[in-house]
Amino acid sequence: MGGDNAPRAVIHGAYLLLKERKNARFIFHGRQDDIAPLIEDYPALKAASSVRHCDVVIAMDEKPSQALRKGRGTSSMWMAIQAVKDGEADVAISGGNTGALMAMATFCLRPMEGISRPGIAAIWPTLRSDIVVLDMGATIGADAQQLVDYAILGSALARCLFDDQSPTVGLLNVGTEEVKGLESIKEAGRILTEASGAGFTYHGFVEGDDIGKGTVDVVVTEGFVGNIALKTAEGTARQVANYLRSALKSSLMSRIGALFAMSALNALRRRMDPRTLNGGVFMGLNGIVIKSHGGTDEIGYKSALSLAYEMARSRLIDKIGETMKRFPIKAVQAAPDSEPEAKPA
Repeated sequence: MGGDNAPRAVIHGAYLLLKERKNARFIFHGRQDDIAPLIEDYPALKAASSVRHCDVVIAMDEKPSQALRKGRGTSSMWMAIQAVKDGEADVAISGGNTGALMAMATFCLRPMEGISRPGIAAIWPTLRSDIVVLDMGATIGADAQQLVDYAILGSALARCLFDDQSPTVGLLNVGTEEVKGLESIKEAGRILTEASGAGFTYHGFVEGDDIGKGTVDVVVTEGFVGNIALKTAEGTARQVANYLRSALKSSLMSRIGALFAMSALNALRRRMDPRTLNGGVFMGLNGIVIKSHGGTDEIGYKSALSLAYEMARSRLIDKIGETMKRFPIKAVQAAPDSEPEAKPA
């Protein structure tokens, strides 16, 4: 029920996935009077779906604490997550309130043993191939142990999606030199250097331009920086698209040239379309939850569902557990000469 175009776009997106993945099954949680008539338009989807009626729907502007009090055990968002906990569903997907979804998912599914705090991972297009970037905003001011956790989680996701048994991991920093950066980043780098080979290969520090280059398979950062990087990249993509559109319409010759380059321009447009990589994955929980962009359409929801399908098929939770078993757990201590970092309120 969450998002600007729900529930119609959600249901249409599910139908698009079903056309490609005939064995997919769906449980729609929400107001039955809104959902059931829309499913009638897709007989194949109706046969592969069930509807669970929920009176309570979490608003997009509700605070996480309020949403948790109001919707625990009764809302469509909670019931979708509960279905994962109960083993009825492999993945829960929502286009609703991000803070509420994270609060409910954490409360219901609980963090995995050995993971201090969950993070949000995004699939990022690069010049080389798609990569994993996390955290996208779940934790502000992550410490060294949380950064190490994200490396474990991100490498497991990369193994699932990219079929790479030892993906490369980089820590986002202000430079590649070992002496640069916050103490938490340098300490995380030391631990990952010693653990390299436990399900991933540690590359070292990477800078902002390395994200777009695809220098590594997994880029690890804390949520404040990660969220700004994501929003900056999305805004830059829209800016470049507008510049290109204006340039192609600037003169008669430009318009004629655009006609000859139409196939290439369409390929570029598809590559830059954020709907094709829609879906932030909540990592580190005892179950898979995906946050879809609330403003996306059926193409975006279909992309999020495809991502969910691949993670379930590739046994993401099992791969995280396998990586953690191979990872040499060590206590994270601040450098002797460093001041303890202040924790956010």
